[in-house]
Amino acid sequence: MASYDLTPRIAPNLDRHLVFPLLEFLQEQKLHPDEQILKAKIELLNKTNMVDYAMDIHKSLYHTDDVPQDMVDRRAEVVARLKALEDAAAPLVTFLQNPNALQELRADKNYNLQMLHDRYQIGPDQIEALYQYAKFQFECGNYSGAADYLYHYRDLCTNSERSLSASWGKLAAEILMQNWDIALEELNRLKEIVDSKSFASPLNQVQSRIWLMHWSLFIFFNHENGRTLIIDLFNQDKYLNAIQTSTPYLLRYLATAFIVNKRRRPQFKDFIKVIQQEQSSYKDPITEFLACVYVNYNFDGAQKKMRECEEVILNDPFLGKRVEEGNFATVPLRDEFLENARLFIFETYCRIHQRIDMGVLAEKLNLNYEEAERWIVNLIRNSKLDAKIDSKTGTVIMEPNHPNVYEQLIDHTKALQGRTYKLVSQLLEHAQAQPAL
Repeated sequence: MASYDLTPRIAPNLDRHLVFPLLEFLQEQKLHPDEQILKAKIELLNKTNMVDYAMDIHKSLYHTDDVPQDMVDRRAEVVARLKALEDAAAPLVTFLQNPNALQELRADKNYNLQMLHDRYQIGPDQIEALYQYAKFQFECGNYSGAADYLYHYRDLCTNSERSLSASWGKLAAEILMQNWDIALEELNRLKEIVDSKSFASPLNQVQSRIWLMHWSLFIFFNHENGRTLIIDLFNQDKYLNAIQTSTPYLLRYLATAFIVNKRRRPQFKDFIKVIQQEQSSYKDPITEFLACVYVNYNFDGAQKKMRECEEVILNDPFLGKRVEEGNFATVPLRDEFLENARLFIFETYCRIHQRIDMGVLAEKLNLNYEEAERWIVNLIRNSKLDAKIDSKTGTVIMEPNHPNVYEQLIDHTKALQGRTYKLVSQLLEHAQAQPAL
């Protein structure tokens, strides 16, 4: 399963602090040697101000109570720098901690800057010091303080680049504190900025979209609506193009979202085409499962891939989230995935066979005969499948389903309308991008 670990590909697109939760997960799963994970942690920590944590990791790695002198010196340097930044930002921090004073702020940034200067002798130097103090707090691992200071700094900052940097920092801090609702708000805020026509250069815009998708994985696989929201984001043309061009391994997460989210079928057919197109550049058991079922109609292959998918999910930091239930830990996404994967196999198999042997079907669903019979009975009861079970012959009989001509006409008309709208939008964007004559 280590060969399916995407952490080495994902990590370069994350803030280094966001890599720590991934390493913690891999260490728990024992997917890599413990020594290798600890060395990776120290390498990350050397570029942060989390010196105490680095010392603890060093002691665990080398089985000693002593730490190198450079770590001791680094700690003293961090403490001194923190005190200096705290003093520099103190006037503005004091103002922000005063509820009555905060009420004097307005939506107009220029008014706020003038008011702070006239009434509190707080100027650009103190505002810059607040940013540096917040950034230093983040590097020290104080994500709560950093998020608070970055929020206020953003309201006072008139530099668009610095404000954007503060937004990335605030998003990272909220993710690390697992404040998923606030993190989603910050993600949407950043998306609006990144997708705006005034955003930097096209190259920087694509790179920012790639970063945004990587950071969003923490939110989408923890937020209650995340499995729907990841489809809304990743399946947009601009983001899907970035995936196909630079990061095809993200298809694993979009494929998983489609499989566990039954309500997104209208977009599903187009996504299968993407899976088919990208088989040469990226594939893993999850994307191969979809290809087996919907491209190759290879149900024996799908059965094999379904077992491999379970292992991939259990060992993926985003998909393998565990929930404690009494003395046991379950992986909710794995259970939903396997249930829906069986449904995908059953539905597709039923479309191309009118009479199905229960024994054969049970084998393809990875269930014994009795379990398969119960599962199919419940499925027929709860879905619109026009089928019945013949207990004497041990078969499932599918009733012929003739397509409704009017429904087909409506579907084709809607599809044509959608393609026309997309084409017009692309033409308008192209026209606006051309230099004025």
